Amino acid sequence: MRDLQGWVAVVTGAGCGIGSVIARAAARAGMRLVLADVDEGGAEAVASGLRDEGAEVRFVRTDVRHAAELEALAAATLDAYGAVHLVCNNAGVLVGGHAWERTEDDWRWVIDVNLFGVVNGLRTFVPILLEQGEPAHIVNTASVGGLMVGPYLSPYIVSKHAVVALSESVFHELAALDAPVGISALCPGPIATGISDSERIRPPDRSQTRPLRTPAEKTFDEMLRSGVGAGMPPDEVGEIVLEGVRSRRFWIYTHPIQADTIRARAESIVNGTDPGYAPEMAADMLDGD
Repeated sequence: MRDLQGWVAVVTGAGCGIGSVIARAAARAGMRLVLADVDEGGAEAVASGLRDEGAEVRFVRTDVRHAAELEALAAATLDAYGAVHLVCNNAGVLVGGHAWERTEDDWRWVIDVNLFGVVNGLRTFVPILLEQGEPAHIVNTASVGGLMVGPYLSPYIVSKHAVVALSESVFHELAALDAPVGISALCPGPIATGISDSERIRPPDRSQTRPLRTPAEKTFDEMLRSGVGAGMPPDEVGEIVLEGVRSRRFWIYTHPIQADTIRARAESIVNGTDPGYAPEMAADMLDGD
């Protein structure tokens, strides 16, 4: 198990939810922190609370959709601390409804934050971590929704499947280099966070959306909000993530994995049968980043 004391951690989406509790767990582990988010008020509040507890913390407003802002985040981190050891590509948003009813802005916003936020984080920080030549780690926040499928969350599900696949690919690439840099795919189940209220941080340049129209869409949205609200308290997630980092574990789960559901999907692919779906599992396909 690795000692993380003195490491420098960068956490995106740190203003609330999973990002904020990863930051708190990292501070308890003796890490120095750089918090990133578009939610300046939320992130500043998290940073202020951690400073009051004695942590070294910086906040850099960062829209992870834009590579230049990740580069600025990395520069600010190196200016402040001279190194970086843990990168948590955690920022995420969610939009629900029929796939064909979602606007281009809906799709691009979710894909740009959930997937390209991770891509931009990897492209920016992996070269730095490799150049340092020191033990380091990356955590990409995916979801159990990246391991299975279901209706009414297509942009989110697509983005999280992509994050899982990307993380697996980078795992093999780092292994081929025999690099001292580990990587994890964080796949949370339902966590009691604000992910179902992502509209509060929707940017003006992706403002075009469409109300949920059908009874099925509206019912699922109600299930989603209820499932998220009844989810695991987010404070538990931070320590789960840090334990995964200490042990260099690739898969980090917050809940017992639903092996039967994942296995059934894999078998349907191998056997060429129609996709299956259990509606009662819907709430378990969400994370709370």
